[in-house]
Amino acid sequence: MKNVVVVGSQWGDEGKGKIVDWLSSEADVVIRFQGGHNAGHTLVIDGTTYKLRLLPSGIVRKEKVSIIGNGVVIDPWALLDEIKEIGEKGVKIDEKNLIISEAANLILPFHREMDEIREDAAGKAKIGTTRRGIGPAYEDKVGRRSIRVMDLISEKNLDHRLETVLMHHNAIRKGLGKEIFKKDKLKKELLTIAPEILKYSQPVWKKIDEFKSQKKKILFEGAQGILLDVDHGTYPFVTSSNTVASAASTGSGCGPNSINYVLGITKAYTTRVGEGPFPTELKDHVGETLGKRGNEFGTVTSRKRRCGWFDGVLVRQTIKISGIDGIALTKLDVLDELEEIKMCVAYSVDGEKMDYLPAAVDDQLKAKPIYKTFKGWKSSTKGIKKFDDLPANAKNYVKELEKFIETKISSISTSPERNDTILIVDPFNF
Repeated sequence: MKNVVVVGSQWGDEGKGKIVDWLSSEADVVIRFQGGHNAGHTLVIDGTTYKLRLLPSGIVRKEKVSIIGNGVVIDPWALLDEIKEIGEKGVKIDEKNLIISEAANLILPFHREMDEIREDAAGKAKIGTTRRGIGPAYEDKVGRRSIRVMDLISEKNLDHRLETVLMHHNAIRKGLGKEIFKKDKLKKELLTIAPEILKYSQPVWKKIDEFKSQKKKILFEGAQGILLDVDHGTYPFVTSSNTVASAASTGSGCGPNSINYVLGITKAYTTRVGEGPFPTELKDHVGETLGKRGNEFGTVTSRKRRCGWFDGVLVRQTIKISGIDGIALTKLDVLDELEEIKMCVAYSVDGEKMDYLPAAVDDQLKAKPIYKTFKGWKSSTKGIKKFDDLPANAKNYVKELEKFIETKISSISTSPERNDTILIVDPFNF
C-alpha cells in the first residue's frame, strides 16, 4: 500500500482536479485536507464538465470514498448546493461515498461579509481574495471561537458557540457601522440544514486509521498551490491555510508516516489569479495566447488568470519546501503554436543574480527573470499518450525542464480529458 499527496507547485490552477481524478482510478479514498470553496477544480470526463469547489475530485468515480478533512473550512450552504449540482449530472452522493470531518470549521454569512468589507476597504493593497469568507473563518478557528460541524448536533451548544463568535464579530461590525448579526435567525438557519450536513459527519482520523489497516490506497488532495501557502508563499498575497504537502497530515488526522509519495502538479507555463508578485508575467500577445489556448479563467470566480513563462526557479523552490518526489506536468499542448518558449532560470534583484525568490514582497516585486530560450515545436501534442510520440522540440523542452528543477517528471497531460496523459512513473507503484 502506498499513499500519495497531490499539491500544486505554483500559484494554484495547475490542473490538480484532472490529475487527482486520473489517479483516483487506483485510489480507494480521496481526502481534501485544506482550503474551502475558494479552490475550484474542473474535470472533463467523456465530454461532461464537472466544476468542483469543496467536494474531492474522487467524488465523480464510483466505488471511491471522498473525505473532507478537518483542515477544510466548509460553507454548509455552498456544500449542499454543490452536492445538488453534481447530483444533477448523474453523480450519486450519499453517506457511503462522502465523509465530512466532525472537526471541520464552518464558514458563516458574516465571514463572507467581512471578507468583502476588508477587500473593498483595502484599495490598492487588496489581496485578490475570492470573497468567500475563507480568511475570516480561519481567523476564528485559530482564535478558538469558530463553529465546527460537531456543534450542529446540540442546539444548546450551538447557542453558546454562536454567542461566543458573534460577540467578536458584532463588535467589529458596530465599529464599521454595519448591522449586527441576529443570533436566533442564524441559529434557526443552521439547525434547518444541520441534518443534511451531520449525516456525512464522522471522526475522520478514525476512518483513516481503519482504511490504513485495510491496506486501502489513500490520495490526499491539496487545494491552491504552494506559492499561496500562508507560511511559504508570496506573503501577504496568499491564502489562509497551509498548502504544502505536510498539511495533509494535520488537515486529515494522520501522521507523516502515512505519506509515501508527494506529487507536485505543475503547469508547463505559469499563471496566477489575484494580486501579488509574478516575475515571469507576460502582458503581451504571448500572454494573451496562453490565456486563450489554456482557457485561463478561474473555476470559482471566472476571473481572468495572469499568464507567463514557466518559472523554473520558483518550482525548484516549492519542490524543496514541500518535499515533492515527482512532477505531473500539465497543459503542454497549450504551448503547441509558439515559435519559441522561455523558462526562467534565475532572477536579477537590484543587479544581483539570485537562484531563489526572496521572502520580502518588495524584493519579489523587483525580481527580473533571466530566461533560457527554446525552439517551439509548432505541431499538435493534444491527446498524445506516449512520450516518444511527442515532437522533438517538445521532448527537449520537457527534458530540460526536468533537469533544471532536479525532479523526475512522472506524467505529462496533453489535454483536459481524463485519459490524455503520458504516464512515466505511477505514484502508487513507484
